[in-house]
Amino acid sequence: MTSDLLAAASAAPGFMPDDEGRALYEAARSLAVPGPLLEVGSWMGRSALYLAAAARETGRTVITVDHHRGSEEHQPGWEYHDPSLVDPAVGLIDTLPRFRNTIATAGAEDVVVAIVTRSEVLAPLWSTPLALLFLDGSHTEESARRDQDAWVAKLAVGGTLAIHDVFPDPADGGQAPYGVYTRVLESGEFTELPGVGSMRLLRRDR
Repeated sequence: MTSDLLAAASAAPGFMPDDEGRALYEAARSLAVPGPLLEVGSWMGRSALYLAAAARETGRTVITVDHHRGSEEHQPGWEYHDPSLVDPAVGLIDTLPRFRNTIATAGAEDVVVAIVTRSEVLAPLWSTPLALLFLDGSHTEESARRDQDAWVAKLAVGGTLAIHDVFPDPADGGQAPYGVYTRVLESGEFTELPGVGSMRLLRRDR
């Protein structure tokens, strides 16, 4: 079943390279503390399936938090806009049907719980310590910092923080996730773990 979920993740629509997805899966399956896995930013479910494979192995639950209206770069006139994702009834992007199809087709609905809202709306209502927090939401400086402020404190001591699209060189990509990564390291509360590509992994020590 795990191999099926990993294969489904690799085939699912999305922007995460398979080696980075596998690194996320390995981090999630090797956690030493109890608690759920929570990702901020789900798009169409690719990363959720890498987490689901680990959750299936370890008896955990994956929580996905996404408003499913797309990030800035997915809006009309931007680089990654896809007109087929626009709901004609409201004139807004809606990736939730594609996300649900990805999860259902892979047979992962038993381990993936989707919450449809902005992360900063849910965070004040959330009290369960997280074993893993995966930050992969909107990559503007304001929203990345907001996700950091809302969720990092909810990670259990001994838990793992995963941050996607971390590019030290501005020529390679946006700097907002890199800013989150550097601020977290500078806090002195985390130790960096081996990452892959743009996937950074950090363990919370205190």
